[in-house]
Amino acid sequence: MTEVVSQQEMRDAFAMFYGMAMSLKDLAPPPEQLSDQERVSRAKAVYLKALDNGFATQLDACVHCGACAQACQYYIGTEDPKYTPIHKLDLMKRVYQRELSPLSWLLKPFVRDVTADDLREERHLAFEACTMCGRCNMVCPAGINIADMVAVNRAALAQAGLMPDELRFMVAEQTAEGTIFGADKDLFLFRIGVLEEKLGFKIPVDKEKADVMLVTSGLDIHLFSDATGGAVETLQHMGVDYTLLSDAYEGANFGALGGDDALKKKLTKKLTEAAIRIGAKTVIVPECGHSFPALRWGAAESVGHEVPFDVSTVSEYFGKAVMEGRLKLQAKDHPGIVALHDPCKVGRWGGVFDEPRAILKACGYNVKETESSRELNFCCGGGAGNFLIQEADQLKRVGYRIKMGEIEATGAEKLMVSCGSCRMNFEVGKVKAGDSMPVESLAAVIAAHLPANEGAKQ
Repeated sequence: MTEVVSQQEMRDAFAMFYGMAMSLKDLAPPPEQLSDQERVSRAKAVYLKALDNGFATQLDACVHCGACAQACQYYIGTEDPKYTPIHKLDLMKRVYQRELSPLSWLLKPFVRDVTADDLREERHLAFEACTMCGRCNMVCPAGINIADMVAVNRAALAQAGLMPDELRFMVAEQTAEGTIFGADKDLFLFRIGVLEEKLGFKIPVDKEKADVMLVTSGLDIHLFSDATGGAVETLQHMGVDYTLLSDAYEGANFGALGGDDALKKKLTKKLTEAAIRIGAKTVIVPECGHSFPALRWGAAESVGHEVPFDVSTVSEYFGKAVMEGRLKLQAKDHPGIVALHDPCKVGRWGGVFDEPRAILKACGYNVKETESSRELNFCCGGGAGNFLIQEADQLKRVGYRIKMGEIEATGAEKLMVSCGSCRMNFEVGKVKAGDSMPVESLAAVIAAHLPANEGAKQ
């Protein structure tokens, strides 16, 4: 049975990975050289294409009530009005008012046109000061989907050549290699071999047909192998017909984070076609927040037709198995309190809340809820790729401190997470703040509580 990774192992692995991640800014390829006029033209083209009736109606619906400000941890932590979420849509609204609004003939002389300097300022707001967590969406009385429109901002800025260097490196790498952090096929197969030695059984790779396709990520391959190992061991224990594929193992999608819509669709299509090829009924994405929406809501669009499989996160898949009695876990004596962090995309966007709580209850943990949880949970502060952006460091600390403050207030001795980006940001935050609370993968926790008397099925 796999044990949860030790804190010393995590510190050693994290130190190595963190050093690599901090070099991304210097490794990014030179940005495309564009004139200011070209930047504005490209950005406006993206806005105009995205501005459908739904977005237009929402932009007109805002009454500037300020509710979204009180939902945003960056505003709460800084009290700077520029971080009010709806303010991040000002450029899009100006393009709408000048070009598409029914009153554009009247508004155009009074609404200032977008400039390249405006775009440069928007880069900070869209990439560094927003994780597209969607908490502001939940409290807006007009139902404005601010997070999705910030994603349009990112796409506009990407086309204007203003993507942050770190994300530009990740996008370039995934465009060329299909994976991240150099986690190529050889490294993937090497890590599988290491897991096989640790777990004591052969892991099915490249089966021609399987009911379940398990996906990992470069982040797990390098740093959080206990998460992939936990998922593998639990599937093996349950006797599930599953496989990992050496030509479709990367679940991360930096096209979605960087605003490169073409890459986003390409990466999603690759996983989708692989799942169809092997006849998978379910695809389990890794503990990775953005891989979940990219595939769950993008699979059919990427291939142009309905897909024959469901998409689940690790916590969702195994949590449902626990709730339905298909997976029995061995409750252990855990006298202290633990806290659970609900990832934004998995939780607020995907509705996965009861499943991770069912897992922890079955393991014997005493879970105490943080002040914000479930649909209104605060983001870790580093989602949507922010955990890699050096210039976002100060705001990341603001977001981390707000959420970690809630976690500490529970009296928790450990924090459980089901998202690698969240886990990474909590680890970074701990280093910056001098905190020491252990952060554990839910997938690894599950494997550590498999009934010892049954063992893994060969």
